[in-house]
Amino acid sequence: MAEGDEAREPPRVRDMPAPRRNESAIGPVMQRLFAWPFRLLLAGLYRAGVRPWQLTLASLAANLVAGALLLGGERFIPAVVLVVAGMLDVLDGSLARLRGEERRSGAFLDSVLDRVSDTVLFACLSWSLSGQGQRTAAALALATLVVSLLVSHVRAEAEAAGVRMSEGLFQRLERYVVLILGLAIPGALLPALALLAALGAVTLGQRVWSAGRRLAAR
Repeated sequence: MAEGDEAREPPRVRDMPAPRRNESAIGPVMQRLFAWPFRLLLAGLYRAGVRPWQLTLASLAANLVAGALLLGGERFIPAVVLVVAGMLDVLDGSLARLRGEERRSGAFLDSVLDRVSDTVLFACLSWSLSGQGQRTAAALALATLVVSLLVSHVRAEAEAAGVRMSEGLFQRLERYVVLILGLAIPGALLPALALLAALGAVTLGQRVWSAGRRLAAR
């Protein structure tokens, strides 16, 4: 057998890349805490032949399931589903880089489906809360959705103008963690949504100011 035809030996767990650094409130902490579990999962997916796009679609499906459960009035079970969805969302990009399959088209698809997931999730939650007469919580869920979409839009516009932007106090990782806790802990959903809306607005202001300052300096 020719050397180029030899099967590529799977990388060892310790050689797996750590989670990509996230310049957000809890990103660095999560990166340190879950570096080895992340590597184990990544190694398992790589050796099982899973492709990055499969994880992306599985994450979307998990978010759709969580949204449907929220519409049905469930709270704890959607939190568990969101843990799985969040893990899949983190792993797809790393698996693409590990396989040498990182493409702009893949990053674009991932970004679009992330926005679809956020929209479905918070819209379903807002609708459910409104139907239960919890109008303040419903409004906060809707506000969180609007702010999260604006945060992503500002980044897209800045990067289209040639300004790379990854900073932000409260990004998607933080939204997942706070929402999961709010759904899983009885009585915690309203304060969790208030926190999501408030810190999301802070992040929006932070990105607008950062992008404007860097563009003006050119």
